[in-house]
Amino acid sequence: MNTLHELLAFWQLQAGKLGQQTVQHIGLTAASLLLGVAVGVPLGLLLTRRPRWAPWVLGAAGILQTIPSIALLGFLIPAMGIGPVPAIFALFLYALLPIVRNTVTGIRGVDAGVVEAARGLGFTDGQLLRRVELPLALPVLLAGIRTAAVINVGVATLAAYVAAGGLGEFIFGGIALNNPVMILAGAIPAAALALVFDAALGGVQRWAGEKRRTVGIGVLVALPLLATLYLLPRATGRLQAGFSPEFVGRADGLPGLTAAYGLRRLPSVVLAPALVYEAARNANVDLIDGYSTDGRIKAYDLQVLHDDRHVFPPYYAAPVVRAGLLTEHPELRAVFGKLAGQLSDSVMTELNYRVDYLHEEPRAVALAFLRRQGLWRAPRPLAPGTATVKLGSKIFAEQYILAEMYAGLIRGYTNLDVETKTGLGGTTICFEALRSGAIDMYPEYTGTGLLVLLQPTPAVVDSLGGDAGGVLRYVRAGFQRRYGLEWLAPLGFNNTYALLMRRQQATQLGIASISDLGTYLRQ
Repeated sequence: MNTLHELLAFWQLQAGKLGQQTVQHIGLTAASLLLGVAVGVPLGLLLTRRPRWAPWVLGAAGILQTIPSIALLGFLIPAMGIGPVPAIFALFLYALLPIVRNTVTGIRGVDAGVVEAARGLGFTDGQLLRRVELPLALPVLLAGIRTAAVINVGVATLAAYVAAGGLGEFIFGGIALNNPVMILAGAIPAAALALVFDAALGGVQRWAGEKRRTVGIGVLVALPLLATLYLLPRATGRLQAGFSPEFVGRADGLPGLTAAYGLRRLPSVVLAPALVYEAARNANVDLIDGYSTDGRIKAYDLQVLHDDRHVFPPYYAAPVVRAGLLTEHPELRAVFGKLAGQLSDSVMTELNYRVDYLHEEPRAVALAFLRRQGLWRAPRPLAPGTATVKLGSKIFAEQYILAEMYAGLIRGYTNLDVETKTGLGGTTICFEALRSGAIDMYPEYTGTGLLVLLQPTPAVVDSLGGDAGGVLRYVRAGFQRRYGLEWLAPLGFNNTYALLMRRQQATQLGIASISDLGTYLRQ
């Protein structure tokens, strides 16, 4: 019952956003279906006249259907950028198979005797198609459109990852924050939309048996009208922001900045974390969230806006470990400690640059660093039944690099095996994996531990005053007391959250700090 009350309260609080996302979702689905019908039906009709082509075309459409949707979007982004274009095109590709296949099946299913009778009456091929075959095949054809609609309503949730909107914004935000209420807030309306589309097209399909011509015209009129819903005006401002789902929901992210700096006239879209930097680089958005040690800041000539009101606390990286692991294998304390103080901000930025921009493998970068520091040792041979240490990481390059560094140290300095579980998603997913024993250690940041996981009162946060040592002591004591987890010595660098703009644009607008940004937005 608590979840239900929280869900209803969330919907009430986010009613405007929920309505906007629902309209966007309907528009995306209808636009892709319209394209699917416009291309799929003629293609299916062509295949009935060229039957030798059918296996090849249907096979190609089937292959498209098997490509994971997030991978397909990834392929389309370099050519189409971000926004509705790649999302609608991907959904169109997924709609092709059921529409083309059912068009072919419907036309082939028309009784041969009826076709021969029409030819005997002198019908041309065009008349035969329009007046006999299509009307009789319409129920089967509509079944294909119905199937495509249900598929696309579900797949359209991924449009949020490329700034195309839709109900996926709530879903991915909830996944990043491990917030079941937020996930349900997007998933339930998406499921309801799928049922509505299915029921509506099911009714149309049944009606098609009596009024075929009216149904055909109605579908052709309804889809463009629904597609135009995506074109309804949205909030606009002097700048356009693109933020990752986690940043939008975290207390030390957009909500904290909005409260401290008054960033209320800043329209934003949700982007996959891996796409925010590319969106800024290609001028799809003007402002993004990021991390101060990210190598793409240097590569893309981005400017970090100064947090002059100190909203972001210190974010010093340190390994967080299950206490039981150190009890079972006490030698690991010294092994984890070998990286303490070894990584400055500039060093970590350079390592990230090599992975993010030069596309070097995180493991190769990590091992090269260990060699340079004189920390690398060849992996020891493992005996049968050796215990395994499970290392986790979040879903960005820096975490991959750190996980590989620790894996290399464990292999070289102990007789333990290592399993890396990288790319676990956002903070809370990694944290819950550690608490549950799914992983034994992952690198975390002191500010994240303070504001996201411990969530002390504002008075406590203010009392710490941004003091790095004070934050570490508070987080260390809180994790030990509440969760039985241990923070080890920090690695040396402070990877704070940051707002980023293209340097040239920031200079032209006179924006050097977040306060400058707030002033500019209010003008």
